[in-house]
Amino acid sequence: IEYIRSYYFNKVEYARFSSSLGKFVGFTQYGLKQADYWNSDTSQLAQLNAQKETYCHNNIGIDYQAA
Repeated sequence: IEYIRSYYFNKVEYARFSSSLGKFVGFTQYGLKQADYWNSDTSQLAQLNAQKETYCHNNIGIDYQAA
């Protein structure tokens, strides 16, 4: 299971948090700067990793039963 949070501007993805990497990745020049800034905040990274635990792991049983 992977938790992904993407950030877009004008339909272009400029940054993404990936729980498998445990950090933000930038795709544009602006996104690279933002990813560096966000990756320096360890509390925000811990919060996003916790969201994977609270959202994904609680709903995995529901999703597999529906399929």
